[in-house]
Amino acid sequence: MPDSAPNYETILFEKRGRVGLIILNRPEKLNAWNPRMEVEFIDCVTRAAEDREVGALVVTGAGRAFCAGGDISGWSEEIASRGERRGRSPLLEREGSPEVPIVLRRGKPVIAAINGPAIGIGLTMPLACDIRIASERATFSARFVKVGITPECGSTRYLPAVAGLGNALFLALTGRIIEAAEAKERGLVDRVVPHDTLMDEAMTLAEEIAANPNDAAWAAKRLIHENAAEGDLRRVVTQEGYAIREMRRLPDHAEAVRAFMEKRQPKFNQ
Repeated sequence: MPDSAPNYETILFEKRGRVGLIILNRPEKLNAWNPRMEVEFIDCVTRAAEDREVGALVVTGAGRAFCAGGDISGWSEEIASRGERRGRSPLLEREGSPEVPIVLRRGKPVIAAINGPAIGIGLTMPLACDIRIASERATFSARFVKVGITPECGSTRYLPAVAGLGNALFLALTGRIIEAAEAKERGLVDRVVPHDTLMDEAMTLAEEIAANPNDAAWAAKRLIHENAAEGDLRRVVTQEGYAIREMRRLPDHAEAVRAFMEKRQPKFNQ
């Protein structure tokens, strides 16, 4: 993946060492999500997953918002042309951003650095990320009920998994906007930090993750996602056993053992 991803109109991508930074980039629209942003976001996360030089991702928003939800300015046209399918994107044919949580689950470890309002998909997309850090200025809302639709982007699974069933129902049924401190109390985010330190905190954490053996980190992420809802313990330990055998065959495991024996710091991802 090049240092600067070409042909993106609604997002920016850059590499900072072994961390890939994705910036939702429609600041004049508070980074409202539209079909082009969705396609570009999926493409960027997929490309990063294939890039051995990227060990972790950080997602944030340009300007004063993280993502203010779906771009409602395009909805009236869609309602007017209801039943007309010509020219609609495959994503809109399926409705509800179905590929976004799947590509995030399959991709590299992802930190959402939530810098401002996170509404609708601006809330549900970070739920599919692995770690969420919020600015003290961030606000959150599962706003779907307020516009007569239902939660999407995998959030009917991730919202109760992350925040608990009671909080998931409270947020989905009220559509209330809450402040960062309450979001932390309800389990939506892992940390709340001063606004001016948000990106430093997120990048430092991403660098720490990216410095670990990438194959092992990626495998650990996949196992946790797959096994979190798995009721068969035998299947869980079988999957773990298979994964650890695979990791023991890789160069980073051998390097870790050599470094331990030689009393030095290991050099991973060479």
